[in-house]
Amino acid sequence: MAEIKPTAQAAAKHVSNVKPKKSSNAISWVAPVLGIVIGYIIWRFVLGNPANFNKPDLSGGFWPKHEDAKTGLSRMYDGGIIVPVLIGLLLIVITFCIERMLTIAKASGKGNIGEFIRNVQFNLANKDVDKALALCDKQKGSVGNVMKAGLGKYKEMITNTELDTDQKVLNIQKEIEEATALELPMLEKNLVFLSTIASIATLVGLLGTVVGMITAFAALAASEGGSASTQLSKGIAEALYNTALGIGTSAISIIMYNIFTTRIDGITYGIDESGFTLTQSFASIYK
Repeated sequence: MAEIKPTAQAAAKHVSNVKPKKSSNAISWVAPVLGIVIGYIIWRFVLGNPANFNKPDLSGGFWPKHEDAKTGLSRMYDGGIIVPVLIGLLLIVITFCIERMLTIAKASGKGNIGEFIRNVQFNLANKDVDKALALCDKQKGSVGNVMKAGLGKYKEMITNTELDTDQKVLNIQKEIEEATALELPMLEKNLVFLSTIASIATLVGLLGTVVGMITAFAALAASEGGSASTQLSKGIAEALYNTALGIGTSAISIIMYNIFTTRIDGITYGIDESGFTLTQSFASIYK
């Protein structure tokens, strides 16, 4: 019976050294709930403090009917029950902005990404993979993590005698792709909250304005004499607080979303460049 030898294709089977990261995303459901609850608390007990009104409703309850606010800020309370929702949305935006800032700052790592890649290229050109790995440990970012995973496979392929150069490059490329697939979701996680709030905050504000206008015109219909115009102007002013909050929240969300996506694009470009650097370096040095 003829002896069956293992083919190069079988030997090319890729075994990844990349380990999935364990991460919790409890903030994705805790922040929205707490945001709305805290928004109501601010509206009800801070803006709606009886001391802020000349004619407070001391009966309490879920929505006391205070009148004649003393300050412009306390007049926001008269904007209605949509105001705490808008305050909650603003708090959610602030929470996720802080969370994304910390995450992206960590993912960016230490130092300039372009300079880091050039230093790795220099060490690879000198066939000093260990120094390149040490640079990855110092970088401590997503680009460094992907580069380190690729370098681990790079170092392994140098001593591999069973595969040809193209198969070795393919193994390095697959390792980089797997490491990248683990890093990118972490960068983009929770951005959906900012994009969603950017879309709906203005609509929620307009809803509050419409509800306030309905209330204002109802009060106008019930009033008589010279007080009618006063009631109408007061009602419109109160209703427009909703629009102001909605537009402001939406604007902050859009600005921060664009800032974060721009920074993520920069990191992604660095990851792509690092992958290209490793494969091209190996192909040219270890032919």
